[in-house]
Amino acid sequence: MLLQVENVSVAYGAVEALKAVSLSVSGGEIVAVLGANGAGKTTLLKAISGLVPLKSGAIVYDGKKLHELPPHLIARMGVVHIPEGRRVFATLTVEENLNLGGYGCPKEEVKRAKEWVFQLFPVLKERRRQLAGTLSGGEQQMLAIGRGLMRSPRLMLLDEPSLGLAPLLVDQVFATIVEINKKGVPILIVEQNARKALNIADQAHVLEVGRIVLSGPAREIAADERVRQAYLGGATYERRLRAKESRAP
Repeated sequence: MLLQVENVSVAYGAVEALKAVSLSVSGGEIVAVLGANGAGKTTLLKAISGLVPLKSGAIVYDGKKLHELPPHLIARMGVVHIPEGRRVFATLTVEENLNLGGYGCPKEEVKRAKEWVFQLFPVLKERRRQLAGTLSGGEQQMLAIGRGLMRSPRLMLLDEPSLGLAPLLVDQVFATIVEINKKGVPILIVEQNARKALNIADQAHVLEVGRIVLSGPAREIAADERVRQAYLGGATYERRLRAKESRAP
């Protein structure tokens, strides 16, 4: 098992954001964590990457206790966190953002990683001299993911990659996530877009008010009536889908 989150609790003052959360990620897997705003999804990723301390529990990565390490050492171990909201360096060019992602890595490794990023996202190669702040939201999301890839991650943490994107760009971003995973990078993704996340995930967990209330293979979670009603639109969605199909030529 590459990553094990064991009975982790995190508190902000008197407010407990995570309550005895446990999950795991094996090599080659995509694991999705679903939940509404405020469920604790972002806090979970921050705990794994060392940005918030644990109240209790343990986080073990490749046999090492991550919760005892500072964020910069966790990043050096290959745990790459792509935060919510892109957070690119707006006044730097696309290429400068990528170079910062590979800061401290050997030059040949940076070169190979950049070639892979440009292969995944040709638009970034076309706009490598353009200021990141002038890119569209979708292009900035591509850049944020590309910047993370510059460190040749062994585990990628993705926080709401579809947030604020048009449907066509959402499809493109999720297709790229699958492509990255096919190259051997395990991925832990937290998402409100449950349908997209479950379509690509191997395992899934539903987080509600800081607790995991449902876990299992993604296909089983997608078929669960509680998940269908709460996150997939339930019968209303199915009726709209059938109506659309009946109108198709």
